[in-house]
Amino acid sequence: MKKHLLLLLSISFFFSCVPSKDIIYLQGEPVAKKEIKRINNIPYKLQVDDILNIDIKSNDESLVSVFKKQSGNTGGGDGYFSGYSIDSYGNIRMPTLGEINVLGYTELEVRKKIENELKKYIKTQEELFVSVKLAGIKYTIIGEIGSPGPKVIFQNKLSIIDAISNSGDITTVGNRKKVEIIRNSITGTEKFTIDLTKISAFESEVFYVKPNDIINVMPLRQKTWGTGTTGLGALTTIVSLFTLISTTFILARNL
Repeated sequence: MKKHLLLLLSISFFFSCVPSKDIIYLQGEPVAKKEIKRINNIPYKLQVDDILNIDIKSNDESLVSVFKKQSGNTGGGDGYFSGYSIDSYGNIRMPTLGEINVLGYTELEVRKKIENELKKYIKTQEELFVSVKLAGIKYTIIGEIGSPGPKVIFQNKLSIIDAISNSGDITTVGNRKKVEIIRNSITGTEKFTIDLTKISAFESEVFYVKPNDIINVMPLRQKTWGTGTTGLGALTTIVSLFTLISTTFILARNL
């Protein structure tokens, strides 16, 4: 019986550890530059609750001052207070120009729309410069991650590797081979998966995070088993289990 028990525990030990190949990112040979596909080249279309930073400049600043939001000293979160939040109807509200619908538009399209609105008020030949940018990329990360929750990164482009690094990295029992990305758009909700252990992840359409993405890091089966994630952890659990079984067997024989 002891031999069978030892064999069973030995098998459990090997299957309970997390192999190193499951926790190493971007394995495999790199892809030649000429073979790399263009990904995420479709411009992001604005959604409700997005915040835009809009800057209007001119050679004569007095002409455009009435179109600018006056921002005071707000401390942290300047983008939230000085930016233009898209309301539930898809509108932003700007001084003088009033409400402008931007739902489903790209940043470029919004810029052109504002420029056209400004031309209704400014009849001179003064040069206008309008800049429209998202006030950071907001995403939410949950599951087996060091620091879960909503995050905002002030970059024009954000890879999923950047997002995970900014969130404390995936835990040892997180499944890097099947990370879920839940993406909302004006047409509905989509779910994707990406294998971050393979170099081919660079070619995935979800390698770059889009605003309002939800990243869900699923657990490995080792977490459900509760047998430890490393060899030492698994060995400690199995030795404890073996001791418990042996003690129970000895006590049962002596009854």
